[in-house]
Amino acid sequence: MSIPEFLLEVSIVIIAVVSLLTNLSVLLCFVQSSDLRAHVPGIFMINLSLSNILLSIINMPATFLGVVSGANPLGDLFCHVVSFAETFITSNAMLSMAALSMDRWIAVVFPLRYSSKMRYRDAFLIVAYSWLHSLIFSLTQLMMDWGGYSYTYASCTVHLDSEQVSQLGIYATFTALFHGSSFALCLLVLCFAYLKVLRVAKSHCKRIDVITVQTLLLLVDIHPSVKERCLAQRKKRKQRATKKICVFIGSFILCFSPYVITRLVELLPSVRIPRYWGIATKCLFYAKASSDPFVYCLLRQQYRKVLVSIISRVVGKDHYLLSVTSASSTFDTTDDTCLARIT
Repeated sequence: MSIPEFLLEVSIVIIAVVSLLTNLSVLLCFVQSSDLRAHVPGIFMINLSLSNILLSIINMPATFLGVVSGANPLGDLFCHVVSFAETFITSNAMLSMAALSMDRWIAVVFPLRYSSKMRYRDAFLIVAYSWLHSLIFSLTQLMMDWGGYSYTYASCTVHLDSEQVSQLGIYATFTALFHGSSFALCLLVLCFAYLKVLRVAKSHCKRIDVITVQTLLLLVDIHPSVKERCLAQRKKRKQRATKKICVFIGSFILCFSPYVITRLVELLPSVRIPRYWGIATKCLFYAKASSDPFVYCLLRQQYRKVLVSIISRVVGKDHYLLSVTSASSTFDTTDDTCLARIT
């Protein structure tokens, strides 16, 4: 085993474990908190988390086995199933991210009309469209028999065998449509929605800055340290919104674009993609599933509170069981001592 293969195997294992644990934590937060379930975007987040969990337990282990064995580890039938699942899951996950960005855009730009524009019925319709959209491409891939093991990516994915060269034109059209309607469309929606949100956030920051400056000018006797703190908060307020938008869009581009560009470039007959590069782009593609819970949920105060309360309850129960066990063992020891004295 070479060092690059070992590093890729370790990366896949770490990404799969982190993705599974963090996305399960998000679902657990929704199960335990009625406040989180009351929000409409929670439907999109649940859909995204379920997609990431399926990716972690179906596709990531299959890729790991493909890297280890260097061949198809599942057989043709199961490889077709895994390939079908990958196409459906990835498209559904991208569309869920686009839905979350549109929800934020409506909430920030049209706050007074949000409840009428984004209802539970609308959210379920968007999720239904996402599933239908993903299912159409998955079924097309299945009917055309394009799913199989790819040595370049060491995984079961949409793939054109050497015996199907005559279908290259149709396959290229399918690939372009798939990535155009998933990656490109979602990236366009993300940029549009979050840049609109950023513009509104900057305008709110300017209004707050005007009020802050006017207050500081009126308060002549205020301590210099208080003024410095207010100005520092003003600067942080300006940077916070920009950082969040960069994380949302940047993580999407960083994780998905190398894989998508590679899949489009390999359509050229004269291009041969190196195996290590193909697997590395696949790992980056999988890394998005492990970063989504932090980007959208776990770093927010609401989710942190629910997660901390769950952990404290579990730890509290463990302490209670430990104290009961220790107390019962103490009583048993005392009883044994008393019996020994009596005898």
